[in-house]
Amino acid sequence: MPMVSQRLRDPDINPCLLESDASTRCLDENHYDREKCSTYFLKYKNCRKFWNSVMIQRRQKGVTPSMPTVAERDKILEAMGNMPY
Repeated sequence: MPMVSQRLRDPDINPCLLESDASTRCLDENHYDREKCSTYFLKYKNCRKFWNSVMIQRRQKGVTPSMPTVAERDKILEAMGNMPY
């Protein structure tokens, strides 16, 4: 597997791995009819938007790594009470 693909499959790097897999699975199941998968695409887009804003805030505060690890993300989501996306 190419290095770029490995990085995208790493849950510490890609916080929206589940949403990405769900949208791809939806496309496969619906013969690539994008209209039927629009909710999955929207959820993925909102996930990326949310974690991108978290990453920007962490960079501004000087926190490293800028993308929280899986354990940190779980704590963030738990503190929020529900999924923000």
